[in-house]
Amino acid sequence: MMSSLSLYTVQAVLILDQQGERIYAKYYQPPHRTDDGHQLLFNSVKKQKEFEKQLYRKTHKQDSEILIFEDRLVLYKEYIDITIYLVASLEENEIVLQQGFSAIRGALDLILNSGLDKKNIQENYDMVLLAIDETIDNGVILETDSNTIASRVSKPPTNEPQMALDLDKGFLGAWGFAKSKFQERLQQGL
Repeated sequence: MMSSLSLYTVQAVLILDQQGERIYAKYYQPPHRTDDGHQLLFNSVKKQKEFEKQLYRKTHKQDSEILIFEDRLVLYKEYIDITIYLVASLEENEIVLQQGFSAIRGALDLILNSGLDKKNIQENYDMVLLAIDETIDNGVILETDSNTIASRVSKPPTNEPQMALDLDKGFLGAWGFAKSKFQERLQQGL
């Protein structure tokens, strides 16, 4: 039995430390959500943190990377001192979720070239936020290519330095033109 199809596949992306404490948490509510008990779980920070603690206890030091927890599909990957989670409804396509989850992990690997650990994530928190936001927007998986995500997050715009030089040239050119016209007028007046 399949419910109505939706692009809003992801319910949460979490990064927890080795004690199960929140480093990063983003919960998504689709704009057309129903107020069933499952959606209400994420409406308060207290319920979110309880869910995260229980999830961490269930997944810590396990060999699996996917499980069903509290009627949700959870993909996760444990690193040295962090665990990354992607939480979705049971009705969602596991392959699509795996693609999105792999994109986040791959992009973070590329961006944080010294490794995925708590210290590195905290030092580059802005880049981590951007990478997750480039991958998932309001629960919709937008991009699954980790190289594309990493390049969007880490490369500065290339047009800015050239524009600044062109503006400087334009200003200096206008200044030179005005100066020469002013000198001509002075000479004509004498």
